[in-house]
Amino acid sequence: MTETDSDATRVVRAGLPPEEPYAPPLPGPVFAAHYHLPGDPEGAPYAYGRDGNPTWTALERAIGELEVPGALPGDVHALAFASGMAAISAVLLSQLRPGDAVVLPSDGYNLLLPVRERLESLGVEVRTAPTGGDAQRELLDGAHLLWIESPSNPGLDVCDIRALVAAAHERGALVAVDNTLATPLGQRPLELGADFTVASGTKALTGHGDVLLGYVACRDAGLADAVRLWRKTVGAVPGPMEAWLAHRSLATLELRTRQQAVGALAVARCLQGLSEVRDVRHPGLPEDPSHPVADRQMNRFGCVVSFTLPDKEYAERFLAALRLVGDATSFGGVRSTAERRGRWGGDAVPDGFVRMSVGVEDPADLVADLRRALELASGRRS
Repeated sequence: MTETDSDATRVVRAGLPPEEPYAPPLPGPVFAAHYHLPGDPEGAPYAYGRDGNPTWTALERAIGELEVPGALPGDVHALAFASGMAAISAVLLSQLRPGDAVVLPSDGYNLLLPVRERLESLGVEVRTAPTGGDAQRELLDGAHLLWIESPSNPGLDVCDIRALVAAAHERGALVAVDNTLATPLGQRPLELGADFTVASGTKALTGHGDVLLGYVACRDAGLADAVRLWRKTVGAVPGPMEAWLAHRSLATLELRTRQQAVGALAVARCLQGLSEVRDVRHPGLPEDPSHPVADRQMNRFGCVVSFTLPDKEYAERFLAALRLVGDATSFGGVRSTAERRGRWGGDAVPDGFVRMSVGVEDPADLVADLRRALELASGRRS
């Protein structure tokens, strides 16, 4: 592929081996705990199943091609993990030492809270600030690492990644960006200057709700080696079947995320006009406070819409009345889901706060279903 190929072309061919007569375009998963290993293992491409697997290699090559289109082989180092949290933990725990300071978002993914507690127990100073308004910039002096989540989950605030990266690097700090919601087709943090891009492949990257996966990508070989050693040491490796399913799913990534973005914007616009709904958030809405920055740095605005209903009971009636939207956690799947986010704890959201992940269904059908469910929840329809 070339740098001029479109994303729609790139995702279909990312990571595929050279064509060979009678060979499958995407070879099947390699199931191996060990490999034939004669002689000195130094330089062996595969030695043991916790160190590497040809199925991981193909997926990692594909991810690298999507994160930095046109990069030369070896310029991008991508590493697959057993889950998004395994990838997040690998970056944080491979880079931070007792006495270091890290800046985290105060409004990020709720499992950052136990991660924060773990880091503090290891002697790491943790500073937090909201994503919106680039508030993390004020905490960078003396920090070793800045962790960005943009758009944030579940609040959907956006920060200026390029500006924050420049400010962090000026102070000698590394920068990692959780790019789960945007995917590499929506936003490319490495091209915005970040040292790491991290994502849960469980969500939109694979998109079918059947795989737990995560990945880290970076340009610096030394940083990649540290993350790779952490993966090996704790054994946070993906299964070959999961890696193969993820690679297979990449071929439809452009189609899926484009349709999801269209649907999410339609849903957000519908919800804006309803009296019982408040605080509708989606970066693609021109009226959204995050839109100006998102419009500069994102190619598409993602599948997630958040909004608040009057109270917990109202939200639960609404979710129970939906016909096309499943009541489930996670996001990015081909089937629409929604949940009352406060049921998990850990997110500073109202009791009636709903996070909806828009799938690839017809947007008009989704809008009709939302309107009907809201009428039932309000008692206007029996």
